[in-house]
Order: sequence, then structure tokens, then C-alpha cells
Amino acid sequence: MDKNLMLVLGGARSGKSAFAIDIAQQAGAGVLFVATAVAGDEEMARRIQRHKQTRPKAWVTLEAPANVGAAIEAQNSRADVVLVDCVGVLVSNLLLELVGSEPDRASERLDVAEHRVADEVADLLRCYEETPASFIIVSNEVGLGLVPPNALGRVYRDVLGTANQTLARAADQVYLLVAGIPLALKACRGKD
Repeated sequence: MDKNLMLVLGGARSGKSAFAIDIAQQAGAGVLFVATAVAGDEEMARRIQRHKQTRPKAWVTLEAPANVGAAIEAQNSRADVVLVDCVGVLVSNLLLELVGSEPDRASERLDVAEHRVADEVADLLRCYEETPASFIIVSNEVGLGLVPPNALGRVYRDVLGTANQTLARAADQVYLLVAGIPLALKACRGKD
């Protein structure tokens, strides 16, 4: 696999992670799996455990709920593929860190949230540029549904949508997963 940046988008249970894992396996190379989820309760811990069972045992797993680019660089991995799963959870982690125990005041912190997430995405893209590995980045597409009923939900949708746009512009390939079917939104462009 030539070095490239792939973005895999999809809704909940759309098959986006399984698709990304399959692509990484097909590369037949060393993979660094970057997990952004935090086991905040028993249900999430079970979900994380199920996800771990779907990954090949030979892969190296790096848990990075924030500062993902810096964590990848600190890992100093020789992996040929870095799979980041997922930006939607990463954005959630950052927003919850910003709003703390006052989720109703999320809209008041929108500017701060936008800057924090933009910095995180820029750092991740800089890491990709400075690393010889290909990156597969998984993210949630949350802009196709109803308007969230609360401020935190609306800020999350807006900030994640902007992050996805930034990643898609930088990506060589973009896929949207719907009911387990990958739809190619952006084909691989040639390298100079």
C-alpha cells in the first residue's frame, strides 16, 4: 500500500470499523491501532472489549483519548499503517473535558470547542505528514439525522461535521459506510 490517507465515515453500527480493519489487514503490514474510547461505564467497557476481539492479535494497540497525534509520535512505531478509531469518540472526549459538569452551557463554549477540535485534527494531519505510515481514520457521520434536542448534542454535531470536512479535504480516499456497504466518495488521487 503506497502511503495515503483514508477517511472512513459512517453512522452507528454502519460497519465503518470493520471496513477499516479489513483494509488495514489487506495491507499485510504492521498496524498501529489507535483507540480513542474510554471505558466510562460497564457497557462501554464491554463494547471496547468486543472491539478488541475483532482486531488481529499481532497489531499494536495505543489508547489515546486525546492528543492523538502526539501519542502516535511518542509511540515511535514502525507500523506501515496507523488506524485511528474513531474521531467521533475523540471529539466527544474533548467536548466532555471542556464542558465538565455543565453540558447545558456547551453552546457558550462553542468557540473554544471548535478551536480545540481543529487543533487536534491539525495535529493528527501533521503527524500523518511527518510519518512514513499510511493512515486510516474512522469517524462518525452525524449530520444526516435530526437536530439534536440539547446544546451539547448540537455543538457535537457541528464540531464533528467541521472536523470530518477537514479530514476529507486532506484525505486521498473517503468512504461512507451505509448498512455495511462502502460507498466511495473520493477516489485515490495520484501522488507526485
